Amino acid sequence: MTGARLPGMPKDPVPRECSIADTLDLVGERWSLLVVRELSYGVRRFDQIVRNTGAPRDILTSRLRKLEAHGIIRRERYNDHPARYEYHLTPAGVELCDVLLVLMRWGDRHLHPDDPPVYWQHSCGHTISPMVICRHCGNEARLGAHSPTGRGAQPS
Repeated sequence: MTGARLPGMPKDPVPRECSIADTLDLVGERWSLLVVRELSYGVRRFDQIVRNTGAPRDILTSRLRKLEAHGIIRRERYNDHPARYEYHLTPAGVELCDVLLVLMRWGDRHLHPDDPPVYWQHSCGHTISPMVICRHCGNEARLGAHSPTGRGAQPS
């Protein structure tokens, strides 16, 4: 029953304009963020990315092309015959790694609370426990009314 509307559903729903939705359109497909993870670990070659992510080769090729087209990664030829490439994060891709750290924190807390699979060590010598903070006041930033204070960030 294609196109059926549920009772009370608007006739022509208009999704909220949102950078989160736009970002997910770009990196929300399966394997995309794992590509960024592997590149952040220093894995550069296609076969290594396939091995470390488990991504099917054809889908990985598609994800790499999309990430390259949107300026998140760049590729560099390292062999001419046959043509072979290494992949590198662009500055935008490096910045996306901050998102991975916060996703890792969530997964460690909610999926692996007793034994997180990977520990990241900060240059200060301590295990990283990433947190999003407000650049202005330095306090932890949380979205919505579900923050500990009930006064979370709100869209303006």
